[in-house]
Amino acid sequence: MTMRFSSALLALLASAPLVAQDATRQVTADDYTRAERFLSQNTNSLVFGASVSAQWLGDGRFWYRSMVPGGTEFVMVDPSEGTRERAFDHERIANVLNAVSGEAFESLSLPLNGLSLEGNDLEATVGPPGHFRCNLTEYSCESVAVTPGPTVSRLEVVSPDARNAVFIRDHNLWVRDLGTGDESALTTDGVEDFGYGTNNAGWTRSDRPILKWSPDSRKIATFRHDARGVGMMYLVNTQVGHPQLDAWRYPLPEDSVIFRISRVVLNLDRPAEDQIVSLAMPPDQHRSTCSDHIACGGSFGDVEWSLDSEHIVFVSSARDHKTATVRIANTSTGAVTVLFEEVEETFYESNGWDFLSSSNEILWFSQRDDWGHLYLYDAGTGALKRQVTQGDWNVLRIMEIDEGARTVTFIGNEREPGDPYFQYLYRTGLDGGDVELLTPDSANHTVSLSPDGKYLVDTYSTPVIPPVTVLRDREDGSRILAIEEADISRLQASGWQPPMPFSVKARDGETDLYGLLFRPMNFDPGRSYPIVNYLYPGPQSGSVGSRSFRASHRDPRVP
Repeated sequence: MTMRFSSALLALLASAPLVAQDATRQVTADDYTRAERFLSQNTNSLVFGASVSAQWLGDGRFWYRSMVPGGTEFVMVDPSEGTRERAFDHERIANVLNAVSGEAFESLSLPLNGLSLEGNDLEATVGPPGHFRCNLTEYSCESVAVTPGPTVSRLEVVSPDARNAVFIRDHNLWVRDLGTGDESALTTDGVEDFGYGTNNAGWTRSDRPILKWSPDSRKIATFRHDARGVGMMYLVNTQVGHPQLDAWRYPLPEDSVIFRISRVVLNLDRPAEDQIVSLAMPPDQHRSTCSDHIACGGSFGDVEWSLDSEHIVFVSSARDHKTATVRIANTSTGAVTVLFEEVEETFYESNGWDFLSSSNEILWFSQRDDWGHLYLYDAGTGALKRQVTQGDWNVLRIMEIDEGARTVTFIGNEREPGDPYFQYLYRTGLDGGDVELLTPDSANHTVSLSPDGKYLVDTYSTPVIPPVTVLRDREDGSRILAIEEADISRLQASGWQPPMPFSVKARDGETDLYGLLFRPMNFDPGRSYPIVNYLYPGPQSGSVGSRSFRASHRDPRVP
């Protein structure tokens, strides 16, 4: 993978040799106490209005929880009216809830869980007392009975129609009817080290099945994981008391026997003896374009269904991540067709791709021109149709594809002046056209999009400048309403200091490196300090992480 700037950001860097100072200085209990004050559990509570998690309603409004001095406020935003206000009178709701529940809730500490706000009605589970419905016109509340839905374990994967859940039992996949509770086996020949739907890569293990349901909830794309004969890895966990030995199968680089996955599709509408459709291809490597195993975000990575549930588009990744082969399979017959390959001399990791089922196209990510960009392929022939984005900058993440409008909205970086790691929101056409910047402020942007496609909530900040959240028009990115501006006055009063952004030249004298310098909170400009060069050695990410404002980083600080 060719990179134009270092992706392994340096958290701490010095251009001179380390300077040994105060070699005999003893670290005291006061030093530890001072350092502890700036851990995240102590600093986060000193920042107010730093984030907005929009909960969109059917009428186009949204509400969110805002952390304020003394507790939490519930705020309602109406984009069409350009208004922001308290979602309800907190004092009156607290008084009414206390009267009907016998509790003593404070107005800024309302334990409202599973909150629903529609029209003039508020409904929520309120702490231990139970479920209540409140009228926000009369400010009256009543206890209501709630019929609990089916209980779903975190080890189950629920179908899109919420009728069935799949889980692993004895190395096989089982399905449970969430209405009746009836269970039945989908596979029966799974055994230890050769079971279905497991992502046990050794260093990551889970009993939750890795699969992807079809849109019609009648088929399941998954795999059989073959770990037979793979060598063992051992780790002694030293804790207080007797150490514990952990063991798992883990192939080393030169091993001839490694993990393999055989791809299958389970068809729930077929007789039990005919439910398993094996894809007509050799077993794949236990890899994906988004990770060193086969799961991305807990789901089956690099697998996308067609809208009619008849085909899947998927990617087979080489063990060394140098080749990614895009294929399409008929889920009724198991027939597989190779569409195209992505070959990288060093390392290929996708920043996201998608199957556009309605137009039978694939929007693919590649760094073939030394920058991360999107390319449009014909999913019928595998032919490249066009390069969608181009230039000396990177596409980082696809946010939304509007197949009707033929547009893609995405996060990108290094296109705007300033820090190249700042992330911005853009939109462009799948069939060509200009790239539109939707979040123009020079900062790092965290964005959520409204379901109706009209608005976006944009929170932007830098490592030094605290967050500002605004509502924007999705059409042109224009600002509609200021929603929050973070208050860090209490954080500053604690003695906290932000990290210092810096840029230096690499050893070649040409490449710019960008990092953050974390100084001790009791930094003395008259002293010299040793420098800790803190970086992640992987080729795909750095140590600084987000360039957004944070009250506390995980980076070590000298006490």
